[in-house]
Amino acid sequence: MSLRNKVTLIGYTGKEVEMVNFESGNVKASVSLATTDHYTNAKGEKVEETQWHNLIAFGKAAEILQKYAPKGKEIAIEGKLTYRSYDDKDGVKRYITEIRVEEILLLGGK
Repeated sequence: MSLRNKVTLIGYTGKEVEMVNFESGNVKASVSLATTDHYTNAKGEKVEETQWHNLIAFGKAAEILQKYAPKGKEIAIEGKLTYRSYDDKDGVKRYITEIRVEEILLLGGK
């Protein structure tokens, strides 16, 4: 077990899971996850801060996300950070940070 690149998040899915089927028979799932943090600022006001994370999963993890994690479902995931880049239609280099899901825990009701 490596602790070098590990991410654990608990949050709510922000959209329906998008699936991609590859010719090899493998599947990839993509979904966004919202995590919310609460703190009190210097003025004593309670502040809520939401961060959005891009999740990707392959194989069995992808199938579990598709079947059991509709929009708004609370889940806990464990995975690792991945980075990639691509050139958009205008030739501008874009960078993406994703979390490759290795473990999923379904939380909340239903």
